[in-house]
Amino acid sequence: MSDNYRSREERRRAMNDSKTKSNTEGKKKKGSIFRKIIAAILILGIVGVIAGVGTFFALVSDAPKVDESVLKDSFSSKIYANDGKTVIKEVGGEKRTYVQYDQIPQVVKNAFIATEDVRFYKHNGIDFYRIGGAVVANFKEGFGSEGASTITQQVVKNSFLSPEKTIKRKVQEMWLSYQLERKYSKQQILEMYLNKIYFSTGEVYGIAKAAESFYGVKDLNDLTLDQAAMLAGLPKAPSTYNPYQNPENATKRRNTVLNLMAKNGFITQQEADQAKQTDVQENLIEPKETTSKYDVFVDQVIKEIEEKTDADVFSAGLEIYTTLNPDAQSYVDQLMNTNEIVNYPNEEFQAGLVVLDNETGAVQAIGGGRNRVARGLNFATDIERQPGSTIKPILDYGPAVEYLKWSTAEPIKDEPHQYSNGVQIRNYSRNYKGWVSAREALGRSLNIPALKAFQAAGADRAKEFATGLGLELEKSQGEEFAEAFSIGGFTQGVTTMELAGAYSAFANEGVYNAPHTVTKVKFPDGTEMDLSPKPKRAMQDYTAFMVTDMMKSVVEAPYGTGRAVRTPGLEIAGKTGTSNFSQNEKIKYNIPDGGVKDVWFSGFTPKYTISVWTGYEKNSDGFIYSENEKAMAKTIFKKVITHVSQGESKGTFKQPDSVIKRAVEKVSSKDVKKPSGATPKTSITYEYFVRGTEPTKVSQVFIEKEKKEQKEKEKQEEKNVKAKLNAAFNPGANAINVSWSVENAKNAKVTVNMTSSTGDSRELANGRTSGSASISAPTAGATYSFSLTTSNGGSASASVKVPVVEEEPPETGQNPEGGQENEQPDDNDSQDEDEKKPEEDEEENSEQPQQPDQNQQPDQNQKPDENQQPNQNQGNNGNGNPAPPNNGNGNGGNNPNQGQQQPNNPVKDQPSG
Repeated sequence: MSDNYRSREERRRAMNDSKTKSNTEGKKKKGSIFRKIIAAILILGIVGVIAGVGTFFALVSDAPKVDESVLKDSFSSKIYANDGKTVIKEVGGEKRTYVQYDQIPQVVKNAFIATEDVRFYKHNGIDFYRIGGAVVANFKEGFGSEGASTITQQVVKNSFLSPEKTIKRKVQEMWLSYQLERKYSKQQILEMYLNKIYFSTGEVYGIAKAAESFYGVKDLNDLTLDQAAMLAGLPKAPSTYNPYQNPENATKRRNTVLNLMAKNGFITQQEADQAKQTDVQENLIEPKETTSKYDVFVDQVIKEIEEKTDADVFSAGLEIYTTLNPDAQSYVDQLMNTNEIVNYPNEEFQAGLVVLDNETGAVQAIGGGRNRVARGLNFATDIERQPGSTIKPILDYGPAVEYLKWSTAEPIKDEPHQYSNGVQIRNYSRNYKGWVSAREALGRSLNIPALKAFQAAGADRAKEFATGLGLELEKSQGEEFAEAFSIGGFTQGVTTMELAGAYSAFANEGVYNAPHTVTKVKFPDGTEMDLSPKPKRAMQDYTAFMVTDMMKSVVEAPYGTGRAVRTPGLEIAGKTGTSNFSQNEKIKYNIPDGGVKDVWFSGFTPKYTISVWTGYEKNSDGFIYSENEKAMAKTIFKKVITHVSQGESKGTFKQPDSVIKRAVEKVSSKDVKKPSGATPKTSITYEYFVRGTEPTKVSQVFIEKEKKEQKEKEKQEEKNVKAKLNAAFNPGANAINVSWSVENAKNAKVTVNMTSSTGDSRELANGRTSGSASISAPTAGATYSFSLTTSNGGSASASVKVPVVEEEPPETGQNPEGGQENEQPDDNDSQDEDEKKPEEDEEENSEQPQQPDQNQQPDQNQKPDENQQPNQNQGNNGNGNPAPPNNGNGNGGNNPNQGQQQPNNPVKDQPSG
């Protein structure tokens, strides 16, 4: 038993030893894996550092050397025309006033350091702490309140490197900044910076020249706090924050600088708030430099370089290749600054225009304003004005064609209408046209159909369409993209440049190229930067073509509002636009009825787009009133488009395969249909449809109209039917003679009936439009009535009362007067006595016919002609009485169709039914 116990203990110890060994081996295994991971990370880190260092030195190996002459000297930049050879201007290098560090007052230094590099004195050229802090500051203070580059980096960038945003350039910038900090003191670097930076168009760079140009200050110590803050805010975006052009933006930027100075302890908050009270334009001097050749275009070139690169045009020694057409620009300059081409109403009247190449978006010429000065407001690129109806192709009809596939014939009812919020909208004419096509609605510039098109497409789609054409539409009256935008009711508006760019896409088959003046820039180190915008499809080709064709009606149609720009040999499409003063503005500035604020014309040929704005800079300067003033935008457009098109291939707007042309009836209802055979040519028009949406149904309008007119005509003919019926008793023949005729009966059937007071009735005729009949041996004392009816509504009637003839007394020899008893009475006396009573009876009838010849007998072998008229020269026996008819069958002539002779009596009118 002890052996058994010992065996159990051994097994237990063996099991415990096995567990312990297993745990130990597991711990050793886990520890080994962890150490391997750490080792791997360390190895990778070392490799990364080595690779990073290697990469770093590879990137900086070809960096330019820090050259003191480059740091202090300014290299001018050359600007070329669109041929790439002609230098139109050389800027920079001559308008600089260099100042030493100790000549710069501390307030100026503090303003720039607070704004551009608050840790300037604490870093060695690269401020990694500030890179992170700049992100936070931009969220707190607003975008642009603090940049990531140090002042040292900006000096390096402007002196040695291109502004190309690449890792290599950034690494080289950091490396050279470190080198610069090792070679120069902080004071020297700040001095370089303040003498090198660019401030404004007109070649103003360096703090000393800026102070003189803006405030007339030649000693920097004379600058006030608010002036120093304003100047310190300019370098970030000189045009955007220019106090002459954009006082509102300049004020905001100056106040941001003042806040940063107070935040970083350079001034107190009280001093900052006090400086903010000064109007940013209060101490500005009048610009002295007048416009020189191509100045307005060059200003735009410099502005684009600033926006698209970080280069300083006036010191970086750039070669700038532009889109300028020297001939077009010279003509525009002459037009804007003299009265030789256009006779302006007064000196305050202003205009702005842009000429674009449709295919590329290249700006050919700019009209920045009349008598414009350098640094002055550019009326083509800086002002934003309500576009009026020029926005309708962009926000209304363009989206409707693009998304709903409207045709140019789309019916829209011009009728009383309102915005979605219930506010009434009116046309300029204050009347309504009823059903009109989209083409006519745009051509007439009707507001109500435009709003309906906008509402049909939807605000979101309209905004998307406009955004694709380069327009950034802000809120209006606090309402996000309000429906009033559909007729140009903007708060901010658009620039002439923006509108020209949007219109050019219609001419370019729906492809949008942003308007631009610079194609490329070449830097001193040999690198080039392509600044031409990339084309993008903004709409379908069917939209571009169909809206273009609708805008052609603005110019070509009799109802078009732009007929004045018609130019022989040029195919022109475009749109007029007018904006009005508000009621408050009318009262404040004493604007009469009919006075308007802005007048536009934006149009294009297959080659060029020109957008023209006319008006006044400020409401207090004046208003557009006369017809001559209102037509000025169209006049300017026509002059310029004619000039730039001379010697050019005129071209035509090409119809794409996605569009089909069809004949349709002119719009008169909600449906568009093909013309019918009954449609008159004057009611047929030819319109464009997206292929597959063309109408298939034939219009019934004129078919129904024709049927209606036929019925009306038949009714009128019924009214014009003249039925004549005559009846008279012939005592000699003891018969009643009846005759009739019907005028304008055409194919109508004629029926003649007789009734008598004795109860006798019969049909005398059926089918003949004229004829006669005789009633033999009528009953004495009876009344015979006759009626004529036609199948087309004619009627006539007549009646005859047969007289009662008294018998003669028997013969008694001699009469009481002494004659012999056998003597015959006088025939004439007997005839008079016999006829007297019938004549009295016939007075009851409206007409009394003449008697037929009693002795004339008809030819019994002759068949009567139903259409034969009575022969008035036949059958007269001398006493005016007709002979009784002989029908050859002894029936007294009761069959009117056998053996009758036409009466010789004219038939007189009877009342018609």
